[in-house]
Amino acid sequence: MNEADALDIVQYAIWTVLAASAPAVIVAMVVGVGIALVQALTQVQEITLTFVPKIVAILLAIALSGPFVGAQVNSFTTVVFQRIETGF
Repeated sequence: MNEADALDIVQYAIWTVLAASAPAVIVAMVVGVGIALVQALTQVQEITLTFVPKIVAILLAIALSGPFVGAQVNSFTTVVFQRIETGF
């Protein structure tokens, strides 16, 4: 294994992490901006108003994107095991 192989695996791992976390992060960002907009328009600054809908939305996003995240992790694992099997 040389430096190019190591960098290739690290790059693929970073892209896998980004792809696997993207659904939850995007949903959290959209819900957070929506709640901030509602709070700014109504002048209601309730602490629980920011956390509860965001947590529910993130849990739903994780539940719905589970197969996609699993496929991404499975693809990364397959590539790493194939490279180990062939000796890089």
